[in-house]
Amino acid sequence: MAARLFLGLWPGHDVRQAIDDHAAAWDWPQRARRTRSERLHLTLHFLGQRPAGELPLLRRVLEVGWEGCELQLDRCTVWPGGIAVLESTAVPDALARLHAELGARLAAAGVPVEERPYRPHVTLARQASGARPPPDCPPLRWPVAPAYALVQSLSGGRGYQTLQCFGWAAE
Repeated sequence: MAARLFLGLWPGHDVRQAIDDHAAAWDWPQRARRTRSERLHLTLHFLGQRPAGELPLLRRVLEVGWEGCELQLDRCTVWPGGIAVLESTAVPDALARLHAELGARLAAAGVPVEERPYRPHVTLARQASGARPPPDCPPLRWPVAPAYALVQSLSGGRGYQTLQCFGWAAE
């Protein structure tokens, strides 16, 4: 049995509400599939389909202490493929260190790691080609707690299941 996994950061209630409010201000094409509020997150690493037998190893090797950071989500854009995002134009040092350490641990465990530069972002919608962000896109400040999670994407678009939290308990 395999599981589709990723490591992610979840915004607290206030930041999640601010992201939702921001997304509501976009002009969306009819076909756009908006991300549901409870699914808004920032991916640290996408692990892809992994055998269930790897889970105990992943749970052991992915515990990394970090201090959290403040992230500014300051760019509204639609990426190729119609993915509407709110992204950060600058990666805070603490987040860059966490991303690098987790990547090194994944690679050492035999999990392929994305080689492109890290682009922290929150996906607002898919199938969003032609979406227009609001004319005013003020930066959204996210005080990121020193916590992250190993998460499974459930089949059929049924959402996510947190397999393990690292750091503080999730809100």
